[in-house]
Amino acid sequence: MTFRAVMSGRARRLSSDLGARWMSTWWQSVEPAPKDPILGVTEAFLADPSPNKVNVGVGAYRDDNGKPVVLECVREAERRIAGNLNMEYLPMGGSVKMVEETLKLAYGEDSEFIKDKRIAAVQSLSGTGACRLFADFQKRFRPDSQIYIPVPTWANHHNIWRDAQVPQRTFHYYHPESRGLDFAALMDDIKNAPNGSFFLLHACAHNPTGVDPSEDQWREISYQFKAKGHFPFFDMAYQGFASGDPERDAKSIRIFLEDRHLIGIAQSYAKNMGLYGQRVGCLSVLCEDEKQAVAVKSQLQLLARPMYSNPPLHGALIVSIILSDPELKKLWLKEVKVMADRIIGMRTALRENLEKLGSPLSWEHITNQIGMFCYSGMTPEQVDSLTKEFHIYMTRNGRISMAGVTTGNVGYLANAIHEITKSA
Repeated sequence: MTFRAVMSGRARRLSSDLGARWMSTWWQSVEPAPKDPILGVTEAFLADPSPNKVNVGVGAYRDDNGKPVVLECVREAERRIAGNLNMEYLPMGGSVKMVEETLKLAYGEDSEFIKDKRIAAVQSLSGTGACRLFADFQKRFRPDSQIYIPVPTWANHHNIWRDAQVPQRTFHYYHPESRGLDFAALMDDIKNAPNGSFFLLHACAHNPTGVDPSEDQWREISYQFKAKGHFPFFDMAYQGFASGDPERDAKSIRIFLEDRHLIGIAQSYAKNMGLYGQRVGCLSVLCEDEKQAVAVKSQLQLLARPMYSNPPLHGALIVSIILSDPELKKLWLKEVKVMADRIIGMRTALRENLEKLGSPLSWEHITNQIGMFCYSGMTPEQVDSLTKEFHIYMTRNGRISMAGVTTGNVGYLANAIHEITKSA
């Protein structure tokens, strides 16, 4: 072997060693991410071999046998789609038809704002994607602003605005002692926030508490927002699913529209159509006029382009077919009411079972709250005991997903809660 060949081989080995050393340091600083508190509940539940185990942690609807549900209106929409439509890209703004029908649900079938083309709206990756897109829009065009978020709220709200680099403040919402709304403190926070602040509001079925303002309270909130020049951003994940009536569940938004606010709305079809895995939703921003709406929509699309380019097609087709067909829409309204009524019925059953057991505590908040979740008032330690002693799984803040409660397990759940809390 020549001297040149030997040196060349050494050089290659040295280069390889250096490259390997550099590559081995690229991700050394990466630590495992903390487990998602909700998804972690499901993992623990699945790993538990107990035949008595109950999962009331995850916010996905189940029937009275504890099984996932696909609505018949969805099945029919899919039958119509199968083999009849192409799989081309949607525009950056998504399905025009789906967005049109979605706006009618939120703003009203005969909304003047829709007729005047004052709403900038795009299809989003469900409600989470709508919130994130708005957070990025807020950061880009109001870079010095912050967002006021209720205490408590859906945990991912904090992640969304944090990752969009929008500073967060909080405002009072839940009153632990009454397990209801802390309305006086909420109003004080609205009044004391700097003029022109952004506020995140749950349109209905507040997650995780299930506590909503009354209609009169919403009117007072709207009035104070107007006086302070605040911008309301509504996250509406449960329209129709809360009360069984989409019009009733949109009442908070309609009050703000009556009072001539400019607003933003995140909408989702995960809960009310059971399209959890399809990730179909809508972000809308009500603007001063059509010209402003065109400009805002163009910027929302510009933000979406490097994120995901185009939204998914299949879920948008399902929604647009259901909502644009009078018979299918009628069927959907019937089916969403069945889901809501089952949840409401399980609230009544859980409360009645607890009261029959002679619980010394008041459980009326179970039926006063609304939507998928019951904020039980149990402590993290009590939740841990429920899991350890009774194999009942929920998030440690005491949030019960009523979707996981059935006629078959409600007695067992009530007895377990009674045993854990009777000496509290």
